[in-house]
Parts: sequence; C-alpha cells; structure tokens
Amino acid sequence: MADDTSRKRKVRGTKIRASREQKEGRRAKKELARKAPTDSERNGDSPLSDPGEVVPEPFVETDAVESLRGRINGWLEADQPVHLIGPTGCGKTALALSAAAERGRPVVWLNGDEAVDTAALVGSHAGGERYEEHDRYVSGVDKKTQIVRERWVDNPLSVAVREGATLVYNEFSRSDPAAHNVLLSVFEEGVLERPGKRGADRTIDVHPEFRAILTSNDVEYAGVHEQQDALLDRFIGVHVNYYDEETEREIVGAHVDLSDDDIATIVAKTRALRDELDIVVGTRAAITAAKGLAVFDGHDGSGEFDDETLTHVFTDVLVPKIAGENGGDVDELRSQIDETI
Repeated sequence: MADDTSRKRKVRGTKIRASREQKEGRRAKKELARKAPTDSERNGDSPLSDPGEVVPEPFVETDAVESLRGRINGWLEADQPVHLIGPTGCGKTALALSAAAERGRPVVWLNGDEAVDTAALVGSHAGGERYEEHDRYVSGVDKKTQIVRERWVDNPLSVAVREGATLVYNEFSRSDPAAHNVLLSVFEEGVLERPGKRGADRTIDVHPEFRAILTSNDVEYAGVHEQQDALLDRFIGVHVNYYDEETEREIVGAHVDLSDDDIATIVAKTRALRDELDIVVGTRAAITAAKGLAVFDGHDGSGEFDDETLTHVFTDVLVPKIAGENGGDVDELRSQIDETI
C-alpha cells in the first residue's frame, strides 16, 4: 500500500512540475512578446513617412501639374493602382510623391532595381531572439532552457499594406518581374502573402486605405524589364510626358537664380535639342544646364548666351547618356548640339 502511495505521489509530482514548466514557458514568451521591438525599431528607421515631408522642394504648381495630379488622385480614390509611364527626367517621381502627399496618408517609398526580390518587398527572417525558461521546482536546483525564436522583419510592401499607407514604387520596371507575383493577390484579392513566414500571420489583409503609385520609364530604356500582363492589367496607366514650355520655365526657375529671359533661352534650347537629338533631353537636363550657365557664362540677364558656351555646357550635360559607347560619338554629339544651338 505504501508503495502504491509513493508511486502515485511521484506521478503527481511529475505532473505538477510539468505544469509549472509550461506556465514558466508561457510567462517567458509573453515577456518576450511584450519587449519585442516594433516594426520601425526592427528596420532601424520606419519606412513610413509623413505625407507633408515627402514632396520634393522646390515643387512647381501649375495648371498642367495640378490637372495631371488630379487624374492620378481620382483613380486612387476609385481604389485603382496607378502606373506613371514616361521618359526619364520628365518629373514622374516628383509628381508621384506630390499625389501621394495630397492623400494625407503615410507614404512608403520603394526604389526598384535588380536587387529587389520578393523578400525585399514583404520581409524576411533576420536572425533569432533568445530567451530562457527557468525551472526552480526542486529547491536549490535551477534548470535553464535556452529557446531561440526566429525574428521576422517586414519590408516596405508589408508595412504599407498593413498601415494603409500610399506606396510609391519608383522605377518599378527595373525590378525582376518574378518579385512582383505577390502584388497580384494584393490588388486582386486584398491579401498579401509573406513567403517564408510561418503561422497564422503568414498573410496580411490589405488595409482599405492602402494605395499604390508606380513609376517606370518606357520599355525601350536600358535596364527596364517587361512586366507580366496579368499584373499590368490591374493598373491604370497614366502617360507622363514633358510639360509645356511655360511649366518647364517655372520648374527651371524654381531651381536656379537666373532672370526670366535667361531661363526662357535655356528652356527653348533644351526643347530644340529634344526634338533634334536621338537621346532623351529631359527637364532635368535643362535644370543642370542652367546651373552650369550661371557659373560659366558672364550673362547679363538679357537671355543672350555665348553659343560656344551653350554648346560646351549642353555637351557636358548630355555626354553621360552615351557613356560606354564609341568615344567618337562625343564629337558627333557636340557637332549636333552646335548645329541645333
């Protein structure tokens, strides 16, 4: 009889100890969860930006700019992702940021390139977090068990989807199309899957205020990938071209302290070169040329620049666009610029 009692006590003691171990483990896990860093702490800096801080300075407001931005935000209000397509240097990025800011929601920025894969969009495991479970059921004995939990770090798309932010995905078409498979379920089903993450929170329901603005150059540009039709069919495509001459003058004048006549001359020359040359001559080229002419030419504000100086400045500005090709093309480019000017 005594043996039976002893055996029962031993079994009962084992059950109690196991129960206390489980409770200790649960307490440790709760404490770890309480102390776990937020998404912004995990990423160092939060990808969420205040809408008032993302608009480039200076940013020119003209009727043409406001009309185009109104189209973009109209489609966003209709819950449609907007894809801005156009030549480099025409102001797509500034326009996208301005439209995102106008919504008044947080903004998440993402820049496309060859290195962007699915993990760069949705997140990945980043090392592990350790904690200890202590078993002190037996007096004078402290049994420690180390447990390692994998730490997941969300990346821009996951944060934007969860927080209802406006995602501005710049140079979208420079990323590998395979990375964008996760976008299909976001725009079609309202769910983001995070491959590699385990458990019930593998997916995120898309916040009703989430919106996306994507920008890309035309498909003939170097480094641009043709994206899958299934995804492009879910976008609204807004073509952004160079602004009218008046707007270009406003933009250049906002960046450089020159007279109106000087700026008018620079913009006129830029637009002439745009028509004559086989390379892209964007508004950004006009801004850069204006900065150069403010230094290299003894201008008097009359809009009269020395033709030789104009040729040298515009050649310096545009030569990088033919970099890597035959060196003789530089002389040809200079000759074309000289003839046009």
